[in-house]
Amino acid sequence: MSYLDLSISELHEALVAKKVTPLELAQEALARAKADNNNAFELILEDEALAFASTLTEPEADNPFWGIPFVAKDNFSTKGIETTASSNVLKGYVPLFDAAVIERLKAKKAVLIAKATMDELAMGGTGTTGHKGITYNPWDPKHTRLCGGSSCGSAVSVAANIVPFSLGSDTGDSVRKPASLNGLVGMKPTWGRISRYGLFPFAPSLDHVAYFTRSVKDSALALNLLAGRDERDATSSLRPVEAYESSLEEGVKGKKFAVIKEIIDSTSDKEVLAKFNASLEALKKEGAEVEIVSFGERLLESIYATYFVISCAEATSNDANLDGIKFGPYYGGKSYQEVMMNARTKGFSKLIKRRFVIGSFSLMAENQDELFRRAQRARSLIVSRTNEILADFDYIYVPAAPSVAREFGATSDKLSNEYLIADNHLALGNFAGLPSITVPLFLENGLPVGVNLMGRAFEEKSLFQGARAIEKITGLENLSAVNKKEGTL
Repeated sequence: MSYLDLSISELHEALVAKKVTPLELAQEALARAKADNNNAFELILEDEALAFASTLTEPEADNPFWGIPFVAKDNFSTKGIETTASSNVLKGYVPLFDAAVIERLKAKKAVLIAKATMDELAMGGTGTTGHKGITYNPWDPKHTRLCGGSSCGSAVSVAANIVPFSLGSDTGDSVRKPASLNGLVGMKPTWGRISRYGLFPFAPSLDHVAYFTRSVKDSALALNLLAGRDERDATSSLRPVEAYESSLEEGVKGKKFAVIKEIIDSTSDKEVLAKFNASLEALKKEGAEVEIVSFGERLLESIYATYFVISCAEATSNDANLDGIKFGPYYGGKSYQEVMMNARTKGFSKLIKRRFVIGSFSLMAENQDELFRRAQRARSLIVSRTNEILADFDYIYVPAAPSVAREFGATSDKLSNEYLIADNHLALGNFAGLPSITVPLFLENGLPVGVNLMGRAFEEKSLFQGARAIEKITGLENLSAVNKKEGTL
């Protein structure tokens, strides 16, 4: 087994014992990145990574990220490194500053080896819309299945054991859904828990910095590093950062799990339901209380439409500066309007253009009451119901996705409850800004399926505790497409 097949905490022990060096890890990670055939990377930073790793000679025993290689989604600003958000409209853009999370990782001497592919401007959930084309699921060497998005390359880099940690962003489910489809731990903390300074905005009321690891312990260690107040981001929280890994092994005795009836009813895969029910029985044996709760079918059915209107409207406003003058290639024109039209026509994909049209239409004065404000009212009702449930329970626990990764071209009924509810419910965590984590549940025909746990705001410590209990039940800690293992359910 290679050192890169280990978890962050295991790697840290090896680094401190000087069994391996940061330079050796960076060299191996870069070699794996260059050999990747899943289209996971926008840019591999070989010279920068090797130069930095070569300066790390004396291990820091109290710093678990010392010398650890990592990958960042290409919508995080990186000083002096091209950052395009997988869009032609940002081709050639080189930021003058690092995002806050990049700064924190560099300060702890983690080694950035690459920028990862993504759905263009983070809009999309398939991993197929970036300007470099389709990103493939590493669990399927035949390249017939989706890996999910928009944080597709970040997910692949961890699932393929290229790195043990990667940064992503989550606006609707863009880390937690790919985590399910790639057998990973995907964590989205409370809105404001991690600074978004330097993250390209998609829909700021929904955007979260999120990340991938292969174990719950590694996820807790990562939040210890990334969380905290940043004066450059007025939305970042003033709450103190906790020792998130300190109660991981305390179990779930007395913890109350709410299972949403409509999500279960909307899931048709019998194997997913059987394994999920087995996990419920195992949690009960650990002393947890489990109860089936009705959320309200009409509210859940409205999630997708509500998300689409709000996110498109916010994106239209946030990306108004992508005009071919302030950012992006210049294609000429006789007027400002013509320059802008040429840049956006050639710079944006069809998907992005459609979303901007929907967002602009929703924000038109004559449409705001019927579309944008109506969506905001629906969001308020959805958030209220979510918080009502969490007032009585510690967690909401459900399958993260209704099935394994789908094949390319596979169609689903967009008006069915399986699509509207079982496939899109993770946006609840973004609507309410609540912490939410996906962990692997089992392998179905060699492909992973995950479950999701959501908790109350700023109760990440408790959330990790619950997620660790599930991880121990499934036996799928440090799962990857390289080190496949059988679970214990």
